Amino acid sequence: MERAQVQATAGERKRPLRIVVAKPGLDGHDRGAKIIARALRDAGMEVIYTGLHQTPEQIVATVIQEDADAVGLSILSGAHMTLVPRVIQLLREQGADDVLVAVGGTIPAEDVPALKELGVAEVFGPGTPTPKIVEFFEKEVPKRRP
Repeated sequence: MERAQVQATAGERKRPLRIVVAKPGLDGHDRGAKIIARALRDAGMEVIYTGLHQTPEQIVATVIQEDADAVGLSILSGAHMTLVPRVIQLLREQGADDVLVAVGGTIPAEDVPALKELGVAEVFGPGTPTPKIVEFFEKEVPKRRP
């Protein structure tokens, strides 16, 4: 399955950024994910929120079906070193390795380098200001999917 490419003319995108916000695994706390989803929507992005308890397979299927530019994974359960690599692996298998992956939640500082080595573009910890997250997506997504 070939992914549709977002085309830009005169340096502008034809459609808003499409971001999937996902809660993988058994973590049942979604307040932060909903706050981020709202901030991204308020900034003019299209946001697809998957809801709680999503498997990596479900998340990647949503990314592909929605032709998303990026996926934000919100993880508070401590399972980030299992769930994130699986999402990245599945994106690569589906030919969607141009999709930006960001992670937010309670991620220990010592795990951040390993996540970035896997292909995570950025890790946002608790208390990160929402404008910083919005700015990150606005700046980084077009670099991957012009």
